[in-house]
Amino acid sequence: MSRHAAPAAPPPLPERGEMDEVVEADPDAEAEDQEERWARLLPELLSDVVQRVEASGGERWPARKDVVSCACVCRRWREAAVAVVRPPAESGKITFPSSLKQPGPRESPMQCFIKRNKKNSTFYLYLGFTSSPVDKGKFLMAARRFRRGPHTEYIISLDSEDLSQGSNAYMGKLRSDFWGTNFKIYDSKPPYDGAKASSSRSSRRFGSRRISPQVSAGNYEVGQVSYKYNLLKSRGPRRMYCTLECPSAQETWENSLKTKFRRPLGPTTLRNKAPRWHEHLQCWCLNFHGRVTVASVKNFQLVAAADPSDPTSSVDDETVLLQFGKVDEDMFTMDYRQPLSAFQAFAISLSSFGTKLACE
Repeated sequence: MSRHAAPAAPPPLPERGEMDEVVEADPDAEAEDQEERWARLLPELLSDVVQRVEASGGERWPARKDVVSCACVCRRWREAAVAVVRPPAESGKITFPSSLKQPGPRESPMQCFIKRNKKNSTFYLYLGFTSSPVDKGKFLMAARRFRRGPHTEYIISLDSEDLSQGSNAYMGKLRSDFWGTNFKIYDSKPPYDGAKASSSRSSRRFGSRRISPQVSAGNYEVGQVSYKYNLLKSRGPRRMYCTLECPSAQETWENSLKTKFRRPLGPTTLRNKAPRWHEHLQCWCLNFHGRVTVASVKNFQLVAAADPSDPTSSVDDETVLLQFGKVDEDMFTMDYRQPLSAFQAFAISLSSFGTKLACE
């Protein structure tokens, strides 16, 4: 007998038929099966679940993320969430990303604030929880300023780290002329059925063919902001005019999730509210109701403007639809209401940054 034991024989290889039966689990199939299980819940039960989630502390952020999680389970859960959660115009709450392009509430403004980072020319929009200056808020959008030859562009995105036109988080942009007095607002998606993308090369998102059929290669012009020249250097604040394509508050919430409305409703015209001269303080004043605390040429309030082509038209020129103002070195408040959306209000507010020598 040898000193060393012989090595054990390897296990027999399975027959060909046995090999065919060895199949790895398909993760996609498992995910589909899991989704199908959740989708099989009765519609009444589904609706009750979402209602309970929203009622149990989901009225404000960050607890409101549970409502969003319900809508992310599957298509049927999303439809149930849509049926329960109302748009900002009705609820006064921002829930889904599509809410950012829907009109704000009519009665009371949606209170937000903007933080500015001068080092990288980035601006961050937050939904305010309270009126406290230390309020951290809920992040909504970000924008970064780029110089494109003689023009300046502000790229607006849902992702504060990815601010490019090729990103899936891209929302739109603001583009200025050489003097920084006239701006155009572009949306990444068509604002209504049948809208055509801008044909200019500067408004295209990609230099070559688009990456995916689901991603539009163009931008859609949805508004203009202009600052009137002040060549005589007369005393007073900047004079602003805005013309916007505003979404309809009467559209159903199901259609609004597509961030589209069925037909163009005609332009909405806004102008800055004229301030009054305060003799004691020796400055121009506007009543911001405590939301603005630092005097700045950037501060403004916008109200509805009468249609110049219709002398008989009447508008409410007292209700402030958008106000923007400074509260600290790099902190600004932004309050908006119907018919403006958060996206439009943010774009208009961005136009106030930067020096405008011809207007001041």
